[in-house]
Amino acid sequence: MNNTTVKKILCIEDEPEMIDLIRLILGRRGFDVFGAAGGLQGIKMVRELHPDLVLLDLMMPDMDGWEVYQQMKADSSTRDIPVIVVTAKAQNIDKVLGLHIAKVDDYIAKPFGPQELMDSVEKVISHHLP
Repeated sequence: MNNTTVKKILCIEDEPEMIDLIRLILGRRGFDVFGAAGGLQGIKMVRELHPDLVLLDLMMPDMDGWEVYQQMKADSSTRDIPVIVVTAKAQNIDKVLGLHIAKVDDYIAKPFGPQELMDSVEKVISHHLP
């Protein structure tokens, strides 16, 4: 992997401490982590930033992750950005099945460990290398 280009990861999540945690874990591995506080800001930042990867929380008050995902996939300029969905452990199974059908790249359940997050990010990013 070419290390001269820093991978940009956008974390769309309505809990600031979660964004801080993800920034801490991924920042150590040399990723540039941006945070968007909720779905509306998230979709705007996806379009402006064109991140290499989006970490997307499903449960957000303003616009849920599902809606963000559909908007990303409907736009040809953001369609190919890989998405890892972050769900709460108690999330209903329909959502998770929906994710498989919708072809999200991966998903992790909260609470997750640093290694679990890293493994998922590394796997998805290496899959999407040009």
